[in-house]
Amino acid sequence: MSAEEKIKDVITANDVVLYMKGTKAMPQCGFSSRVAGVLNYMGVDFADVNVLADDEIRQGIKDFSDWPTIPQLYVKGEFVGGCDIITEMTLSGELDTLFEDSGVTYDKDAANKIREANA
Repeated sequence: MSAEEKIKDVITANDVVLYMKGTKAMPQCGFSSRVAGVLNYMGVDFADVNVLADDEIRQGIKDFSDWPTIPQLYVKGEFVGGCDIITEMTLSGELDTLFEDSGVTYDKDAANKIREANA
């Protein structure tokens, strides 16, 4: 199975997927830690894929999304963005809207607390 096929399988089988360096329990870079931290704090059920464990996936996800950096967030099979985009979307409330429109369960109070802490 090619890297592209593996990636398609994972993003099809899971509503929310984060391709990251490390795992959601043990991120291994600051950017991955930030995005995983937001998702964990908001109580989002997401699959994590550690790109450090598989060089083929590490390069494959960059080719698949045509996005040069990791982490990469997918919701309902669609590429959403990396750390800066997810941070902006969280602070603007766009991430809430995306989750609501996609039927993804999350803690609205936690999302509001993130915005309050960063106001």
